[in-house]
Amino acid sequence: MPRRQDIKKVMIIGSGPIIIGQACEFDYSGTQACKALRSLGYEIVLVNSNPATIMTDPGMADATYIEPLTPERMAEIIEIERPDALLPNLGGQTGLNLSSILAKSGVLKKFGVQVIGVNVDAIERGEDRTAFKETMQRLGIDMPKSQAVNTVEEAEKVADKLGYPVVIRPAYTLGGTGGGLVYNVEELRVVATRGLSASIVHQILVEESVLGWEELELEVVRDAKNQMITVCFIENVDAMGIHTGDSYCTAPMLTIDPVLQQKLQKYSYDIVEAIEVIGGTNIQFAHDPKTGRVVVIEINPRTSRSSALASKATGFPIAFVSSLLAGGLTMDEIPYWRDGTLEKYTPSGDYVVVKFARWAFEKFKGVQDRLGTQMRAVGEVMSVGKNYKEAFQKSIRSLLSVYLYSVKSTFLE
Repeated sequence: MPRRQDIKKVMIIGSGPIIIGQACEFDYSGTQACKALRSLGYEIVLVNSNPATIMTDPGMADATYIEPLTPERMAEIIEIERPDALLPNLGGQTGLNLSSILAKSGVLKKFGVQVIGVNVDAIERGEDRTAFKETMQRLGIDMPKSQAVNTVEEAEKVADKLGYPVVIRPAYTLGGTGGGLVYNVEELRVVATRGLSASIVHQILVEESVLGWEELELEVVRDAKNQMITVCFIENVDAMGIHTGDSYCTAPMLTIDPVLQQKLQKYSYDIVEAIEVIGGTNIQFAHDPKTGRVVVIEINPRTSRSSALASKATGFPIAFVSSLLAGGLTMDEIPYWRDGTLEKYTPSGDYVVVKFARWAFEKFKGVQDRLGTQMRAVGEVMSVGKNYKEAFQKSIRSLLSVYLYSVKSTFLE
């Protein structure tokens, strides 16, 4: 399949201002999307409210709008520019949410805009907690016991049935925003209220706790021919209960049985095929080492923080390749730098990568310095070593260097 001839102008939505959980990883993804699609000959319209990113530099796109990322402003820009297509899954959660709203409101249909990279109904199957649960049940893949609710009163009833602690997961949010692990009804009322407010569809999932289980992630890429590859296997060294953005991770997996890794890969391929994402998808699992039970926690039908980590750890440009695939190419048409074409890719490397998060609780008044399911990290370091010990020590030294630089800068001010 060569590049799509039915589209000429593509609109890309950026991730907006840098906040916790949504930082330069998504600026990187959007920038790669601009480069990839322009290399295929498409005209690019970029919308991002953040001027402090390379993505909005002159020359990155054919037309750049530094505007508020609201449905109303997106509709105005679409009416002016008349793009043929919208790429929603390279701008973090913001891009996905806005694309979903524009589709449901009829704006995309009114101006004849196609969504590429991921179908609108696929966004719902991946992000809406009820739709995702139904998809997993159809595939026969286990999930933590849970129920989606729309009120605090309903949340209390579900939590009583499941037994505390429970996890509150709002739908359509990033970095665990609005959610958390709660141990009693008082905490549940606070977090459930916050989660319902944070969700654009006013929906939260009340979920069985898998606190203490192993947390494992896969980065999978799929094309329009349903060819799939696993870019990276990521092992969270911290147990479940801490947001993956705060966990420290290794790539590849170091303590996970190869048989279990193959099982996770099969599950991932089944999920990605069912969701029908074109490009990269992040799938998160929990594994109970005592019983062997495996459950899928969630997926990100888009490039994510883990996608950026996987790209840097392996050298595989997930965002760039995902954009080429959204433009109509398939993996057997993209050269593989090691041998042949991209569908032959397999994870390899004789080194270990460690990612370690960095926190700055002192900058946020009133924020409790405790980690949970809502992301708190303001950055991270990534280190490469010949083995785990070397990579881990490098990451600690890097964090110390960042801390000392921060202290020095504060003193000089």
